[in-house]
Amino acid sequence: MHSSLVQRLSLETQLEVNIWSYESKKLLHSIDTGHSANIFCCKFVPETGNDLVVSGAGDAEVRAFRLSQSSGRSFGGPGIEQTAVFRCHSKRVKKIAVEDGNPHVVWSASEDGTLRQHDFRDGVLCPPAGSANQECRNILLDLRSGAKKSLADPPKQCLALKSCDISATRPHQLLIGGSDAFARLYDRRMLPPLTSSRKQSKAPPCVCYFCPVHLSDYGRSSLHLTHVTFSPNGEELLLSYSSEHVYLMDVNNGRDTTARYIASDVPKRMILAPVLNGTKVTVTSQPINNGYVGNRKISSWLRECKELLEDAQKELEQQNSLYAIEVTSEVLDAGRPELDPGLRHDFLCTRATAFLKRSWKNDAHMAIRDCIEARKINPMSGWAHVTMAESLSQLGKHKEALDYAMQANFLDPTNHELAEKVQYLREKLAAAEDGKNSKKNDGESKLERRPQRVRSLSELLFRTEADQSDSSQDSRRAEREDSDYDDDMDVEMEFEMSVSGDDDREAEAGLRPGSLNLRVRRRGAASRDSSQRNSSSGSPPSGMQNVEVSPQMEVAIDLRQRYVGHCNVGTDIKQASFLGTKGDFVASGSDDGRWFIWQKRTGRLMKVLKGDENVVNCVQCHPFDCAVATSGIDNTIKMWTPCAQEPSIVFGGVAGPETADIFNLMAENQRKMRSQREISLPFELLQRFRMHDVGEGTVHPFECTQS
Repeated sequence: MHSSLVQRLSLETQLEVNIWSYESKKLLHSIDTGHSANIFCCKFVPETGNDLVVSGAGDAEVRAFRLSQSSGRSFGGPGIEQTAVFRCHSKRVKKIAVEDGNPHVVWSASEDGTLRQHDFRDGVLCPPAGSANQECRNILLDLRSGAKKSLADPPKQCLALKSCDISATRPHQLLIGGSDAFARLYDRRMLPPLTSSRKQSKAPPCVCYFCPVHLSDYGRSSLHLTHVTFSPNGEELLLSYSSEHVYLMDVNNGRDTTARYIASDVPKRMILAPVLNGTKVTVTSQPINNGYVGNRKISSWLRECKELLEDAQKELEQQNSLYAIEVTSEVLDAGRPELDPGLRHDFLCTRATAFLKRSWKNDAHMAIRDCIEARKINPMSGWAHVTMAESLSQLGKHKEALDYAMQANFLDPTNHELAEKVQYLREKLAAAEDGKNSKKNDGESKLERRPQRVRSLSELLFRTEADQSDSSQDSRRAEREDSDYDDDMDVEMEFEMSVSGDDDREAEAGLRPGSLNLRVRRRGAASRDSSQRNSSSGSPPSGMQNVEVSPQMEVAIDLRQRYVGHCNVGTDIKQASFLGTKGDFVASGSDDGRWFIWQKRTGRLMKVLKGDENVVNCVQCHPFDCAVATSGIDNTIKMWTPCAQEPSIVFGGVAGPETADIFNLMAENQRKMRSQREISLPFELLQRFRMHDVGEGTVHPFECTQS
């Protein structure tokens, strides 16, 4: 019998860990953990016969329980005594990691910016009696000055850790995800010795970063990872972003240089590169299996591809962009033999056009990727140039779009539509320049950065839908790149909550007792204050971190596949997981109470299932059996198997998703991600409420508010 542990989160404070029998579906244990805040993560420790359970919670504690050491009956009795308790963290513990074959050590990732290593052989109480938290020497990764706004920027602020994972095939590889856009891969063998939190250490260099190239210079503090995980064979990984999609990356990209990039490569994607000698570049095809694809001839395979291309273009004319994307992706990403270069070029341009017509979040960036590949095949392609111009125009890059449109018009001077497109882009560029000059002359930019009186807390915390659109965001970034805009002039907000009993702190900070206080100051001033404090304490300022490796030369890995359709806005613990022993499928929960299954290689949506009355957060596949467990906000954990006694609740009815309007469901989720009203500083604000002592029996304010 194999027992399976599934954590349950609901709108009520969850302080228990429940364990069911996977075979009998009966509740075996209900552990009163002693945590004082929501439990975010639970793990069985390997090589203990499912006897040792570890939990991490919002009270910043990690606790361990041995099921065999029960002081009474397994369920319904006095309970199970705790084996170990670690109180080293200062903020919420969001993830627990274990190593296969290692029963002695567990790792905990916390929003305090540290990854700690807990060895049961060193003790079961940390900090020891009479010691302070700062004296615990168990920090494996100190990333309190490790967050990056973009790949080119040096790490400055605290990286609040959200997720971590250890490779099952290469246990020395450690994957970290947190409050910025970059997942980090570390080699545990190369990390410095364990340290304490008494002295803040500079962030150690990682092996490489993982981030889709279009998110690497996003520059928004709200963009962060909610889950990172290795594939079963350790060769791939998944990144799940808040208010974003799920992305597949290759761990080992030594042979594929096209997926590797540095900071200077990011803006080059938008710039029109000159064509060498005006010649056409071709890609040679490699003969495979002596002219056969499986049991078919390559000629038959190519004929089928041409038919699929015609179908995709017909559907595109009828505004069925989703079908066109699926058909072209099935051919381009299915891993089948190399297409004829000309045919591959047409597939790429067709898919790029379909991305632009669908116009979901970041579809324009996906179109740019396809156009770049198409231009590598044929630098003289007018189709690729005009599609690239349209993509850049949607992103507000009118200057770069005009260059591509003029080149397309040069390649096809008889096309009157291209001439009109060039004129349209010239007018858009002139209007943008006039608006920027007018704004500069009127001094509006200074007025916008000047702190103003806040009429309400909701007015301060929330932004409108118009501010969230990709096109306006990218347009503003393009304007900043051409102006003297300084990010350090941004205004940042700091919340302070004083409660009774903090008299000394209130007197020192000038706070009113029992009040929520707001401080508004320029970001540059905060950085200078931080630098001065670090200098006075003998530690280097945050801007001096990682001086060995210039941020301009740090390597990042781009995406290999993207999975769209779900919505990840409401919670910051939403998982994306590989399904199957080989990880051939990808699954993720969604804010609409469903969970989605995609084909890993092509990104094609395979199935949508109803998993929760509110939100599906957790999706985990059984390690060797054909079963999946899901959980969310309601009070149920659901097990999914192919041999279920009752038919699954499929979106659209028992007949299957083919009979449902999947496109509208996916489009609605995309609309939610575009228009979501985002809290600017959720963790700091909620942490102020949560960390203070609350009387027994009192509900914790904001304890279950989703960040």
